[in-house]
Amino acid sequence: MKEDILEQIVDDYLKTKGYFTKHNVKFKPSKDDLDYNTKSDCVASDIDVVGYHPMLAGADRIWVVSCKSWQEGFDPRARIDSIEGRRRIVSREGWKYFRELAKEKWAKALVAEVRNLTGSTVFTHVTAVTKLKGDRNVWEQHQPFKDKLGGNPIRVIELNEMLTDMHSRTGTAVASSEIGRLLQVIKASGWLRKDESTKQN
Repeated sequence: MKEDILEQIVDDYLKTKGYFTKHNVKFKPSKDDLDYNTKSDCVASDIDVVGYHPMLAGADRIWVVSCKSWQEGFDPRARIDSIEGRRRIVSREGWKYFRELAKEKWAKALVAEVRNLTGSTVFTHVTAVTKLKGDRNVWEQHQPFKDKLGGNPIRVIELNEMLTDMHSRTGTAVASSEIGRLLQVIKASGWLRKDESTKQN
């Protein structure tokens, strides 16, 4: 089940690029992990979208996507600071929004679940956001995250990047999803071209 609009857009974006997708893939630390805590680790987390492309190789073959549809945007430095400083954001500690990047046992659980699902431990971890505030490299090159994921690459992708790519690929054949059909109607209306023309004037 696709729970929010950003997740639906990620799904469509991956499908337009040739990926097969699966949603809400549950994972949690193994009870055999030395750091396992019966109270705090018994409730599963989930991967919002897993994309698998049979024609690609390497880390691009599998995308493991965490969707963060925060309207205020995503600030990589502030989020890392909240994780490392164990500060609360709203009602939760910052690391709880990114368990698989912040905690070794959750990272192991994620990698194990990706292997169970795809047969591979090589993948790209993607944080999909509504809007990026700051330098994406701060997140993508953060060594503690990369170490926990076994050296697998980390990416941040913005909503506007996905929509721009999907819009450029949109043709006239009826799209198979609501998001795709909406983009077709928008493209046919010329709305984006009119908006760009207005800005130039």
